[in-house]
Amino acid sequence: MRKKYFEPQSPVSRKCDFPGCENQGEYRAPKDRNLKEYYWFCLDHVREYNKNWDFYADMSEKEIEDHIKHDTVWQRPTWNMDPKKRNEAHLNFKDHTSLFGNFEHVFSGKDNTTLNKFLPEEEEALNIMGLGHDLTLESLKKRYKKLVKQCHPDIVGDNKQAEERFKKICDAYNLLKDRLRK
Repeated sequence: MRKKYFEPQSPVSRKCDFPGCENQGEYRAPKDRNLKEYYWFCLDHVREYNKNWDFYADMSEKEIEDHIKHDTVWQRPTWNMDPKKRNEAHLNFKDHTSLFGNFEHVFSGKDNTTLNKFLPEEEEALNIMGLGHDLTLESLKKRYKKLVKQCHPDIVGDNKQAEERFKKICDAYNLLKDRLRK
């Protein structure tokens, strides 16, 4: 059975590395940031050591920021996804499994407008608004203003059907507007 990290690490009897301590050193603690060499302490001294240990000691502010930035991507290399700035090695990326959905055009280096497929809820919103796939923000706003004038509660009065239609038009408008602004 595998032991947990915080349990004694070795059956070998060692003396605690803390100066003047005669207890057994059963718990390891890193000597530096490389985490390759360790001190062996008794339970009391490993607790004290861990409480006072600072991974970023002796690092400049810039070095700390660089380390944190490097750590946010798990020390893996990254590349720019902007088609104008990315590395040429990624231009031939093919998504044969459709894992990345409609993003293949980003990797292929082509401005492929056929990949601008609408989601089912967006298709429904287009039908509610009476618009086609050649959607622009201007045409959407123009159509929204026209439809709102036909069924706004302030204009139509107390009409439940018009009120429901008004809510659907507003929801459809907001959905399509958000898509166009992405």
